[in-house]
Amino acid sequence: MSTAHHRLARISPPAAFLLALVVVLVGLFAPGIVGGAVLLSVVLGLGYLSRLTWSVQPPATRVARLVILASLAVIAVVKIV
Repeated sequence: MSTAHHRLARISPPAAFLLALVVVLVGLFAPGIVGGAVLLSVVLGLGYLSRLTWSVQPPATRVARLVILASLAVIAVVKIV
């Protein structure tokens, strides 16, 4: 197991979910480019985490993650434009 996997294993799933939820809500309610930048940072962070855990996720979970990330990216771009 790599160092990144060891660090991920130590994070409490409910705490990680709540933190991501709070940051997404801040991004959704922050105005314009600030909100878009926050959402894009969430997309990048969650995309990185998905890449690390891709091999252990079932196909349905992979599709759901991609749909969620793509939706957040579209919302971020719309907020910026």
